[in-house]
Amino acid sequence: MGSAHTRDETVERAEQAAAELAGAGIDAVALGWVDNAGITRTKAVPVARLPHAVRYGIGASPCFDSFLADDSMAPGGGPVGDLRLVPDLDALVPLAAQPGWAWAPVDRRRQDGAAHPGCQRWFARRTERALAARGLDVRAGFEIEWVVDRDGPPEGGSAYGMDRLVERSDYLLDVLRALEAQQLAVLQIHPEYTPGQFEVSVAADTPVRAADTSLLVRQTVRAVSARHGLRTSFAPVVAPDGVGNGCHLHLSLWQDGRNLHAGGPGPHGLTEQAAAFLAGILEELPALLVLGAPSPASHLRLVPGRWSGPYRCWGLENREAALRLITGSAPDQANAEVKCFDPAANPYLALGGALAAGLAGLDAGLKLPPEVPGDPAREPGVERLPHSPAAALSALRACAPLRTALGEELYHAVLDVREAEIARYGGLDAQQLVAATRWRY
Repeated sequence: MGSAHTRDETVERAEQAAAELAGAGIDAVALGWVDNAGITRTKAVPVARLPHAVRYGIGASPCFDSFLADDSMAPGGGPVGDLRLVPDLDALVPLAAQPGWAWAPVDRRRQDGAAHPGCQRWFARRTERALAARGLDVRAGFEIEWVVDRDGPPEGGSAYGMDRLVERSDYLLDVLRALEAQQLAVLQIHPEYTPGQFEVSVAADTPVRAADTSLLVRQTVRAVSARHGLRTSFAPVVAPDGVGNGCHLHLSLWQDGRNLHAGGPGPHGLTEQAAAFLAGILEELPALLVLGAPSPASHLRLVPGRWSGPYRCWGLENREAALRLITGSAPDQANAEVKCFDPAANPYLALGGALAAGLAGLDAGLKLPPEVPGDPAREPGVERLPHSPAAALSALRACAPLRTALGEELYHAVLDVREAEIARYGGLDAQQLVAATRWRY
C-alpha cells in the first residue's frame, strides 16, 4: 500500500475504489505478483472484498518463493507459513481486454504487517528509495517483445515487414487500444525480427511503477491475443536457432529535474554521476544475468549477431553491446539500455538489481571503461557475458553489492530457484529446453 496514506485512509480509498469499479461493471480484482522464476502468479477477490484485502491482505503461502517455471519447487519450499498479499491502490486499473476485471500489483507482507524480506517488489522499492536518499531519481521503462501463433509453426513474413502489420493489423490495434484505455502511453508498437514477433514500448516511469507496467502490458497482450485465438509466448527463445524475445531495460538518472545522461563533460554528454552509475551496472552485469536473464533458456538467446547484447561492454547506439548508450534528439531523451535482459525475468528483481549495481558504482566512484564503437566480436579483448546459467550464478555468489542489496532471505531464495532450474533443465539439448520453456512465460 502507498506509504503516503495511513491504513484507515487507505481502506477508505479502497471502499471508494470498490464502489467506483462496481459502478463501472467491474466484478473482480486480480492481484498479481511475480515469483523468483519470473512467472506471474495471481489470486482474485470479488470487487466488494477489495477493502478487506487492503486492510488484512489475502493469504498466500511463502512456498511461492521456491517455485520453478514448471511449477515444481526448489528444496526448502514447503506447506508451512503464510503471507499477506496487499494490493497497491495507486496501481489499480480496470482491464480493457478482460471486461468485468480490474488488476492491482501486490506487496507481500508478513502476518504482522511488516514487509516480507523475500518480496521482490519491496526490494525494487528499497533500491529506488536508496537512490532518492542521495537526491537522485531514476526513469525506467521496458521494451517488451513477444511471439504469437495459432498452435502451429510461427507465421512468416518479412522482419519488421509491413506484410506482418497488414496480417495482424486488427490484432495490433486491439493491443494498442487496450493499453491506451488503461492509461498507458504507448511510444511504439511494431513487428519485430522473428516470425510472429512483435514489440511494444511504453513511456518511462519511476522504477517500481515501470515494473508494474511491464506486468500490465504482458497481461493485456495475453488477453488480447486470446480473444484473437492466438497463443502468446514471452519466452527468451521460441526456436533454438532463432532470435529470441528481449525485455530491454531503459534507465536514466535524474537530479533536481535534470537528466544526468546529457550535458555533462563525460563521453557523449554523460555527467560524472551518470557514468559511475552505468559503470556499476557494467561491472556487475555477469551477476545481473541471474536476475535479468534467469532462465536456462535465456543463454540460448545471448548469441553474437542477434543484437541480444551478449558482450560485457558499452557503446553509443551499439546494439551488440550489453549496455547501449542512447543520446536521443533532446536532452530529456538520453538514457542507457540494458539489452541482455529478457521477459523470463521478474521485472522487480531485474530493475532493483540494476539500480543496486548502479548505486554501488556511484558509491565507489567507478569509471566507465573505454567505449566499444563497433562490433564487439571484431574488437580484441572484449568479454562475453557468462555462457551458462551456472557461470552467471557463480558471478552472483561473488557479487557482494547485489547480495547486500537483496538481503539474505531473497538472495538465498533466488539462488535456490536458479540451482534447482539448472538441475531440472541441465540435461536437455537446445530443442528440448525450448520445448520445455516456450509456453511457460
